[in-house]
Amino acid sequence: MKFAVQVNASPYQSNAGHAAYRFITGALAAGHEIFRVFFYHDGIYHAFKYASPPDDELQFSSQWSDLARRYQVDLVVGMSAAQRRGLLCSDESKRQGKLDNDLADGFRISGLGQLVEATLVADRFIVFG
Repeated sequence: MKFAVQVNASPYQSNAGHAAYRFITGALAAGHEIFRVFFYHDGIYHAFKYASPPDDELQFSSQWSDLARRYQVDLVVGMSAAQRRGLLCSDESKRQGKLDNDLADGFRISGLGQLVEATLVADRFIVFG
């Protein structure tokens, strides 16, 4: 089965992102396909490269980056939600005269068209948060 997943909740205000991550790893282990994970609203906080939670807490950004690297999972961050919350990729950072790229490895920023495509291509669309 082919799944598309949307994550709407911040990693530090809800366990929805962690539940999504565990669902995805379980689905992959069972032989299913994850077409795309779309981070929207406060879910975009999973994609911050410089998030530095305490050592005894889950390292959400690095977990997602590792998942993308190991399984070629498409991690997409909603463009408008990212801009509202100060998450900039290198292109947008340059355009706005900022100095850095805040996007963690394995993530990319795109528009809602990527979310629409995911809902059309996947057999199931699941929202966390």
